[in-house]
Amino acid sequence: MAQMISTMPMLDAAPASSAIMPKLPPAACLDAPPASGITVVSRQHVRPDAASAVGDLTLSVSDLPMLSCHYIQKGLFFPAPDLPMSSVVSLLLSSLSRALAVVPALAGRFVTLPDDRIVIRCNDAGVDFLHAVAPGLSLDDFLVPDADVPTKHTKDLFPMDRTVSYDGHRRPLTSFQVTALGDGTVFIGIVANHAVVDGTSFWQFFNTWAAICRGESPKLPDFRRNFFGESTAVLRFPGGVGPSVTFDVDAPLRERVFHFSADAIRELKAIANRRPSGGQDAEVYGKMAQDPKNPQVRGEISSFQSLCAQIWLSVTRARKRLAPDATTTFRMAVNCRHRLQPAISPVYFGNAIQSAATMATVSELARSDLRWAAGKLNATLAAYGDGTIRLAAAAWQAAPRCFPLGNPDGSVITMGSSNRFPMYVGNDFGWGRPLAVRSGRANKFDGKMSAFPGRAGDGSVDIEVCLPPETMAALLHDAEFMHYVSCPSHLL
Repeated sequence: MAQMISTMPMLDAAPASSAIMPKLPPAACLDAPPASGITVVSRQHVRPDAASAVGDLTLSVSDLPMLSCHYIQKGLFFPAPDLPMSSVVSLLLSSLSRALAVVPALAGRFVTLPDDRIVIRCNDAGVDFLHAVAPGLSLDDFLVPDADVPTKHTKDLFPMDRTVSYDGHRRPLTSFQVTALGDGTVFIGIVANHAVVDGTSFWQFFNTWAAICRGESPKLPDFRRNFFGESTAVLRFPGGVGPSVTFDVDAPLRERVFHFSADAIRELKAIANRRPSGGQDAEVYGKMAQDPKNPQVRGEISSFQSLCAQIWLSVTRARKRLAPDATTTFRMAVNCRHRLQPAISPVYFGNAIQSAATMATVSELARSDLRWAAGKLNATLAAYGDGTIRLAAAAWQAAPRCFPLGNPDGSVITMGSSNRFPMYVGNDFGWGRPLAVRSGRANKFDGKMSAFPGRAGDGSVDIEVCLPPETMAALLHDAEFMHYVSCPSHLL
């Protein structure tokens, strides 16, 4: 982790509030600089600035499976503020205290009740806020065109590295770190328990904090947990020993963020929706179009489905060791809020996601085109409505278990996050729009990918890709895939 200087934080950088308490960082060896170049100079404990009126929140059937996942780690780079860094830290601390009063679940702790139900106790226990500096680093050290993500640096932009969500029984449910780089750039990172938030709720809180910081009123969250009725299902952990992640955290990986311009996305979508002009494919397509029960014809294939189809084809080609008859799976995180009937509030705070799986053999993908692969993905998602979601929830309640993240047979792609999340919109803390989004080491394994919106807001998409070194090397030599990859304009 980032090295810590054994000095008291500057007290004049914090607002005069009992909700914010300085803490002494642990002693550290100062003989050698930290490998990442990032040093934590202060740590504060922050509580909501008003007592919570929210009682215990029972973890839902969508929350409980995430107890074996790492905390989510994502954050944003910002341009250099006009204020002194001490004033920036003070502003962030005071606005964070007010934001936690809006979302008190993030300042609580897990408690296991006598009947084995796990609840979020909104007891205002508080969160940790770290201030770090990296005088020898600049934004250019993190955003390097045509290169892997420099994980030796990015991992120390976040506290609580690789903490498992079950540990929320004894550790804060969220932690925060602001890091000042040598060129004035500021990174704000949030680490949030994945059994408390999904991506939608994560970015909802980021927006809430930013809105309060710039003096605006935020949207209020909805904590009601009744969309599946009252569930009696529980996950039991004998002796209070929690689960571990279900993948090898030390497996060698390369990580890279690929940018797909709006023009590239439009080209992929046009190809995916092009009707065949003749031959056997045209005959098959004609039969499908005449079948009203076929979910593949429920509207056009979306831009993101088209992009995912190209990724599925190219990554499968790059996995040279897969047998032709091996089954490949493309898993996509699905937001259930608008798919359920009646729909859940868009500001519901908690997990409301499921994993939609689309399968095909290696040989099927090898002999098929983008339109076919995109049609498979489209069919899965078109069919993922209220009935499918409730069947999956009922199956989990009949056999509760933690969500098995990972890729044991090397044939899975897991697409998380979303290019629709408000990462750049609504996250101005008062000194400019974010410059880029980056994540930590949490929940990363062979085939794990995350979708981010392009900064330009023009429909471009960034995909964070984690693959073994040999697979990444092969993907970078896939001419068809690289045809659609470009450098974002702010890095040119």
